[in-house]
Amino acid sequence: MSDTQALTGKRVLDFTQVLAGPFATQQLAQLGADVIKVEQPGTGDMTRGLLASDSHGMAPSFLTCNLGKRSLTLDLKQETAREIIFNLIPTCDALVENFKPGTIERLGFGYEAVKAVKPDIVYASISGYGQEGPKSELPAFDGAIQAASGMMSVSGHPESGPVRTGYFSVDMSTALNAAFAITAALFRQHVTGEGQRVDIAMMDTAMVMLAPQMSAYLSQGTLPDLMGNRSPTKQPTANVFATADGYVQVVALKEPHIQALFKLMGHAELYERFSDPLDRVRGTEEMNEFLVPAFKSEPSAHWLKALSEQGIPAAPIMNLAGSAAEDQMSYRLSFAEVPDPNDGSQTTRVVSSGHVANPAPPAVQRPAPALGEHTGEILEELGFSKEQIRQFEAESVV
Repeated sequence: MSDTQALTGKRVLDFTQVLAGPFATQQLAQLGADVIKVEQPGTGDMTRGLLASDSHGMAPSFLTCNLGKRSLTLDLKQETAREIIFNLIPTCDALVENFKPGTIERLGFGYEAVKAVKPDIVYASISGYGQEGPKSELPAFDGAIQAASGMMSVSGHPESGPVRTGYFSVDMSTALNAAFAITAALFRQHVTGEGQRVDIAMMDTAMVMLAPQMSAYLSQGTLPDLMGNRSPTKQPTANVFATADGYVQVVALKEPHIQALFKLMGHAELYERFSDPLDRVRGTEEMNEFLVPAFKSEPSAHWLKALSEQGIPAAPIMNLAGSAAEDQMSYRLSFAEVPDPNDGSQTTRVVSSGHVANPAPPAVQRPAPALGEHTGEILEELGFSKEQIRQFEAESVV
């Protein structure tokens, strides 16, 4: 069997920064694409210093979103840099950018300009609200989209009000959405020989993430309430319960699971009264009168064993250290071990891929690049001489 990956031989010109764009193009790199990351000389991607001090431009958030790429530094406001980009574009199969709509056109690398020199280019733009419309030019960040999309209106407890997720849910889901859309466009390019303009919006991704709740509203006019850790189904048997030493998430939604839970709690006789899901919702308070103290009476390990024996889905509420240490992770490709950028004799782990495939699984081609690490290498591939490259450096083009 061949070990050729899906995107082996494809080249992607990557103008993205922060999280959504870089993590999207990283997925392409792990499927074999040669991803060339264009960065501003001196500063580079802002995530090089995000959520870390003394990172020397290699903060964990940067490492985990830029594995396998090559870094090319260019001052895009200089004419010589524009010439270099237009020498590079014909060698690329895709271009990905996440500037504020209109910015890349002003820099001279808009879709029409790029298409003129590379007609079959896959040109992908990632933004908050899309390339057109009354909100298209608004700056967008993860928390703002969580608020504007309605995500926060369904997250939180009635007592405390709406909350955002504790992680970058919109950024990271937009990254996967973008990677899918770009890969689909590259497949279409392979089949038809044609390029494609791909417009990915964080707001659209949020709508996809909200699809069950949003579709219920669109079709039935139903607006969900804040329900804390309860299931969107509102079933009281699917919730987070405090135990004697922690918390467990119980997801008893199927009737056999609910019946088994009642029996486990010593109230098998109540199932007949609450066999109808609507009756259970109406009887939430009554059921919590025995569910809550029962779970609180024993440690999490007791309940996880007992629930598992009854076939009832349940899991402990774990912190990141606990989930990262799970034996199951050794069977997946979620984590990659890479050289520690601050100590070359050591290694560190970062999140890399979200799936396994055989043969030719996702793979890290190289660690995340230092700022401008591959500038000379890439320019030489384009035919520029060492003398020309030194001149570019002297003129602060690179």
